[in-house]
Amino acid sequence: MSVTRKAVVLLSGGLDSTTALAIASAEGFEIYAMSFQYGQRHALEIESARKVAAAAGVAKHLVVDFDMRAIGGSALTDEIAVPKDRLDNEAPAEIPVTYVPARNTIFLSFALAWAETLSAEDIFIGVNALDYSGYPDCRPEYIESFERMANLATKAGVEERLRLKIHAPLIEMTKAQIIKTGLELGVDYSLTHSCYDPTREGLACGRCDSCLLRLKGFAEAGARDPLPYASA
Repeated sequence: MSVTRKAVVLLSGGLDSTTALAIASAEGFEIYAMSFQYGQRHALEIESARKVAAAAGVAKHLVVDFDMRAIGGSALTDEIAVPKDRLDNEAPAEIPVTYVPARNTIFLSFALAWAETLSAEDIFIGVNALDYSGYPDCRPEYIESFERMANLATKAGVEERLRLKIHAPLIEMTKAQIIKTGLELGVDYSLTHSCYDPTREGLACGRCDSCLLRLKGFAEAGARDPLPYASA
């Protein structure tokens, strides 16, 4: 009798992580979703993550609570304005202020700890290196390096009980390709949230890098974004 493999999936509640979860599920993994309340500007993405996890019927959804506001250094965790109306067809020349220092390393470290406890060899993360904001921890070489480290840094890896694998299935996709893949897998993108700076009413701003990348992706995919926007 075959044994269902477990996978820890990092789930922000955004478009990319939701699609990565759908891919992991389609590949037959039992999903253990992990989200983070880390002092970000708003709680909407956690609400979205809960909705996505419930709709996907995950085995467990764990929300880890810690506060990166004490560190600051990002428009998402500090009193720094979120850039608006600046995205063009090229990636930003400089790493934008919405980069959160070491965020993916911290997130993956939590996922690694849970995976080892669950005896799960597989971790999924929805990073993308094409239509993205230029963050250094979204690149293929970063994912490859973290995977090597994971197998050196864990008891399960050293004892060769587990061969830990970091899956980044979206890393070489455009945003349009990601959306098309998700729609083919039945993803309900109305449950997701991508905006860095939503209104008090919970509307996506339509002007930050994340909103503009999302809107561009839906347009290129020939699909309608189901989210309401304050400006688009």
